[in-house]
Amino acid sequence: MIKNTKEYLNKIVHIEMDRPLGSFHPRYGFRYEINYGFVPNTVSGDGEEIDAYVMGVNEPLEEFDGKCVAIICRSEEDDDKLVVIPEELGDISDEEIIKATYFQEKRYHITINR
Repeated sequence: MIKNTKEYLNKIVHIEMDRPLGSFHPRYGFRYEINYGFVPNTVSGDGEEIDAYVMGVNEPLEEFDGKCVAIICRSEEDDDKLVVIPEELGDISDEEIIKATYFQEKRYHITINR
């Protein structure tokens, strides 16, 4: 089922990590500076599961339930990324998102949707 990623904003979502904090990208070799995973049983615009960054947790995770506070949209491809945080954290700024995801998103022109 393809879902509009905007439907996830301000909702609690379950994320499974395939690239936990500190792991390395299998193809490009860069290190994941935050936890990165996907929403199971979804399909995004690129045909894969919807991807998600988990911010506000400083240890490697296998899975996580948190609040989606933003969506990173890449202008070069149809592959939105959810930004998920612990519910008790409240919110984070666009600047914090840009800084935390720069290790991967620096290759793209992005916008942050709320």
